[in-house]
Amino acid sequence: MHISEITHPNQLHGLSIRQLETIARQIREKHLETVSTSGGHLGPGLGVVELTLGLYQTLDLDHDKVIWDVGHQAYPHKMLTGRYHQFHTLRQKDGIAGYLKRCESQFDHFGAGHASTSISAGLGMALARDAKGEDFKVVSVIGDGALTGGMALEAINHAGHLPDTNLMVVLNDNEMSISPNVGAISRYLNKVRLSPPMQFLSDNIEEQFKHLPFFGESLTPEMERMKEGMKRLAVPKVGAVIEELGFKYFGPIDGHNLNELIYTFNQAHQVQGPVLVHVSTTKGKGYPIAEKDQVSYHAQGAFDLATGKAEPSSKPKPPKYCKVFAHTLTKLAENNPKIIGITAAMATGTGLDKLQQKLPDQYIDVGIAEQHAVTTAAGLACEGMRPVAAIYSTFLQRAYDQIIHDVCIQNLPVFFCLDRAGIVGADGPTHQGMYDIAYLRCLPNMVVMAPKDEAELQRMTVTGINHTEGPIAMRYPRGNGIGVPLMEEGWDPVEIGKGEILRNGDDILLLGYGAMVPTTMQAAEILSEHGIEATVVNARFVKPLDTELIFPLAQKIGRVATVEEGCLMGGFGSAVTEAMMDNNILVPVKRFGVPDELVDHAKPEEAQAEVGLTSSQIAEQVLESFFKSEKEPAKQAV
Repeated sequence: MHISEITHPNQLHGLSIRQLETIARQIREKHLETVSTSGGHLGPGLGVVELTLGLYQTLDLDHDKVIWDVGHQAYPHKMLTGRYHQFHTLRQKDGIAGYLKRCESQFDHFGAGHASTSISAGLGMALARDAKGEDFKVVSVIGDGALTGGMALEAINHAGHLPDTNLMVVLNDNEMSISPNVGAISRYLNKVRLSPPMQFLSDNIEEQFKHLPFFGESLTPEMERMKEGMKRLAVPKVGAVIEELGFKYFGPIDGHNLNELIYTFNQAHQVQGPVLVHVSTTKGKGYPIAEKDQVSYHAQGAFDLATGKAEPSSKPKPPKYCKVFAHTLTKLAENNPKIIGITAAMATGTGLDKLQQKLPDQYIDVGIAEQHAVTTAAGLACEGMRPVAAIYSTFLQRAYDQIIHDVCIQNLPVFFCLDRAGIVGADGPTHQGMYDIAYLRCLPNMVVMAPKDEAELQRMTVTGINHTEGPIAMRYPRGNGIGVPLMEEGWDPVEIGKGEILRNGDDILLLGYGAMVPTTMQAAEILSEHGIEATVVNARFVKPLDTELIFPLAQKIGRVATVEEGCLMGGFGSAVTEAMMDNNILVPVKRFGVPDELVDHAKPEEAQAEVGLTSSQIAEQVLESFFKSEKEPAKQAV
């Protein structure tokens, strides 16, 4: 059987190990072919091919449910659930998503792009099953990196307290999240990896008891407790913590040995109550280049399969925003030992790996634990340090209470640097940085700013470090800058709450915020071709808003349009209109931004066009909204 013939995962039932190994090879070939052509996540999916095949051999997926944590490790799952022939459209507009989506397949039981959710979701499904008197298996697959997330530990704590609730957790342990894992949990799992399989020892102890006189095939409750005690004495490290939390532990087992996987999963399915199967895998398995460099090949753009090298760009590109930020922060930190960069398992994604390499004592990686990252930053600020929490916009959502409760209420000087703000492209709705303007500007004591380009980002980084009166946040987009000249050092800060005029005109006031300022300038150029002259303002700050600059211009010109790459509800445009209404400046305002809808996976420029945020669309809508009557020819008298 070829994988292209599989439309339902139950077709794996009855296949031999040799047949499954052939399908495993075909999955990897398709995975590599697709990602090398169009880009995407590589290492996670390659590492779980046998795990997926072995697990699905033991389940009836017409009824049983598998919940994959994060979802980018579920590419083999997608191919085995009827999407092989669409897999080449991965992460492309109108193609299949890079994460699981309930609306995409009946086998995608829970969608997630953020880590550490699968055990909670699986437990909820298991509790619902029991409440309704139904009978099916629930399996949550979670990576060891995601296990550091507080939510995963909360779910384990809850599930371990429910001895009659059947739930299997499969721990996919590859010693990695995106970068190598950090922390005590990772260290503990490494010890477990090097230990003998616990279930073998447990079974062996039981067999020895059964061969003793008078015991026979069954153990009394007293002898069962003795067996458990002896097991812990014999293997005090291996899985003991997990078993003390109420789970039966199997493992560690070889995640690329189908025989061992199938046998262990079948055994684990027979256990009453919560069970954890610890599977050791290799990230990037089957592609030696990815196995060797697991950080770089977590996700890749298009690359040459033979060499592993990225496809060369047709022309040189400006540096990425995250690289400019990291260079600037590292330079500042060299002269200020109080600066501490904090990341939540995203060292390479945020660029803080540069700080780690240069100044390791001024760098903290807390693992996948954004809540902990923010409150750790608050604690550092209490002691006079200058914490810089570099976290993706979409991931900072996970620490909202900590931002309010631990930072803003106490007015602590934490500098939040929100990478990948705005439309991020192929990762889709779970990763779009749409909401940070709205969720931050409403918080007392918070300053919120955004640079128009990479040079202004350097200046705003200085501004954030210098601001010690309270919390301050800076948002910036994913990808490359626009190509403006950069300075190596000596950056001047931007004055808090002050915007700038970039262009003068008497017909309309265009207020651009952050990365949309260049687009706003382009829209002004298009309007000029239609005889409409715009004043363009780079607002820089959404809070405090530069009302001293904006109000007189709005009153004088009488027409206003705001442009942002974030949600319209509660965003920059809302801030402008609220401020104007509160001050009785009643002029027409047109807001451009992301409407109240999810932005699906597509190239950023495609997604911008979908929501009307290209320069030509903005210019067209400005003409339609404000100048339609002036464009229409006068009607001739009849």
